[in-house]
Amino acid sequence: MYEELLSPSEREYADSMKATMLRKDAVLSRALLRTTLSRYTGYKIDPRSFEFKKNKFGKPEVLWPQDDNSAEQPLHFNISHTTSLIACGIAINARIGIDIEEKKRNTTKNILSLARRYFTPSEVNYLAEISDSDAQRKEFLKLWTLKEAYVKALGMGFSGAPFSTFSIMLDTSMGIRISKASNASRSDCHLSENWLFTLAELNSSHYISVCIEDSSRSQGPEDSPAPVGLKVWKTVPFVEDTLVSGTEAVKLIA
Repeated sequence: MYEELLSPSEREYADSMKATMLRKDAVLSRALLRTTLSRYTGYKIDPRSFEFKKNKFGKPEVLWPQDDNSAEQPLHFNISHTTSLIACGIAINARIGIDIEEKKRNTTKNILSLARRYFTPSEVNYLAEISDSDAQRKEFLKLWTLKEAYVKALGMGFSGAPFSTFSIMLDTSMGIRISKASNASRSDCHLSENWLFTLAELNSSHYISVCIEDSSRSQGPEDSPAPVGLKVWKTVPFVEDTLVSGTEAVKLIA
């Protein structure tokens, strides 16, 4: 059923997956994206009718026909996967990045070794001050999802916005903050204040981070970020579509 929603190239990509679970994941993620986009147009566009393009950095985007007014405002999307969950983020007239990680995910390397390789000195120091190894691992995953959501929202790829060029600050009364790393070069000009973050737990088993552009806001360092108007749905295309925001399934962290 879901395969019928996909384009020929999407079906070909799914069929190229040798592992059954990977193939199912490829099919379901595209079906989820297409049906969700269709819902945000008020079902004016059939899920099978969407076409996509890639920006110069390779990030997929909706290809809207020039004369098409089916969507009143452009829709932006991003997808993230784990072995047990697919997250699809949709934003209206704003760039969006989303990342999801399993809370119990273990790393083969020492957390601080990984942090020194990918993170900024201030983030490494923040993690080093956490003595409990499990708590340190969880804070590392939170930072990772936030940083990845930001990079994915930018749509520049990791080469365009390396993790080491910006810091995410979690332990702050001002909410989630982002700043340029002290070792970042002048060419690392991606950073701005016009980004809103949300970090949450899903079903007590996953961390999810969402980063959304807010180009209308000029935020000064003394201002608190505005909250993200986030709605979370538990969705199986054509089977289930339940709003779970405000329930025990979604626990807001920051």
